[in-house]
Amino acid sequence: MLDNLPKKTSIIKTKEKWKVSASTNAKNCKNYIRELVDNLVLEPNPEKQVIALSLGDPTVYGNLQTANEVVEAVLDTVRDGACNGYVPCLGLPKARKAVAKYLSRDNVIYEEKDIILCSGCSHSLELCITVLADPKKGHNILIPKPGFPLYRTLAENLGVTVKMYNLLPEANWEIDLNHMESQIDEDTAAIIINNPSNPCGSIFDYNHLKDILDVAEKYKIPIIADEIYERLVFPGNVFVSATSVSSQVPMLVCGGLAKRFLVPGWRMGWIAIHDPIGAFENEIRTGLCSLSQKIIGSNTIVQGALPRILECTPQTFHDGLIDTLYENARIAYKYLSTVKGLEPFMPQGTMYMMVKIQMKNFPQFSTGLELMQKMMEEQSVFCLPGDAFGIPGYMRLVITIPKELIEEACKRITEFCGKYFMEVQ
Repeated sequence: MLDNLPKKTSIIKTKEKWKVSASTNAKNCKNYIRELVDNLVLEPNPEKQVIALSLGDPTVYGNLQTANEVVEAVLDTVRDGACNGYVPCLGLPKARKAVAKYLSRDNVIYEEKDIILCSGCSHSLELCITVLADPKKGHNILIPKPGFPLYRTLAENLGVTVKMYNLLPEANWEIDLNHMESQIDEDTAAIIINNPSNPCGSIFDYNHLKDILDVAEKYKIPIIADEIYERLVFPGNVFVSATSVSSQVPMLVCGGLAKRFLVPGWRMGWIAIHDPIGAFENEIRTGLCSLSQKIIGSNTIVQGALPRILECTPQTFHDGLIDTLYENARIAYKYLSTVKGLEPFMPQGTMYMMVKIQMKNFPQFSTGLELMQKMMEEQSVFCLPGDAFGIPGYMRLVITIPKELIEEACKRITEFCGKYFMEVQ
């Protein structure tokens, strides 16, 4: 009987050639650092060792290693075998409790329910932008300029518009609050603040954070606080989390192990929900939970080790890391302060230093990109140009490399600038 039924005729036209197109989502995904660097012709001087002052990975040169206690915690978790399977998408309860305890300070108390574990801080940022900004509603988000370019990558990939607010180099890279406020409109869904700052190495104090949150409260806009460099501050400075500033502004705080514990490849980040007025209580908490299910949880081995990592890593390890970074920053600042045509900004923390290039004194180069390219060709030293962070005429130095290489790099930069510097009327 079934054999006698009429056959369905396909209405799909056959194609003569294969044509497989990338999705709009894929086409919208741009890594602005990679796009910029990959288009440069970088041919180092073969007679000089390449010194890369461009990589934000503190482990590259091997001089900075995580604490033995961190390693042992992970090894014991592997041997135990209890964390080899799937865990709740939000993270193991004991790991979330450990992060809540770690972040509870300065009169801010978190609970397990406030913590979501993610696959690195970049994943934390992606979830926060996704849950708050809806491209179908024409939403935009505000990001700092100069700022970490991944904010723009993540937002534009989703179809969310990005608007930039200025940081003020003459005021230790504080936010230009008037400019930030001018960028806000009825479609602004969130403001990203990055403190301590990449690329600026700056730290916002309590009063400045209070002024920022006053603007957010005025327009009822939530904050995404990127605090991946929390507590990485130099002597004379204090890290203040935005959440510890008395306000009624709901915030999603992004952080992780990558920088302070020197394990970026372990991909362990988190979101801490700070919600003094209950604005996130229903939809946002539920939305973050749903979004976390996309990757079915972060690295389970590291999750299992998190309580010991956060509780047992000695303060001497953290102090030693800061001492190393601070010494490298002082070396670079001392050298480059004497170089005609350059104006370094002494960082207050993190792993970076911004340097202004007086382009008028280097007329041979029309852009900072060209100058960086020539410096690589002649001196085998490469820094990321400010263009990568939205601010031409600057360069960012990474200060995580060994002391002797920082000194050598600064000597080469000095030699290079001395060769091309020209006085102008």
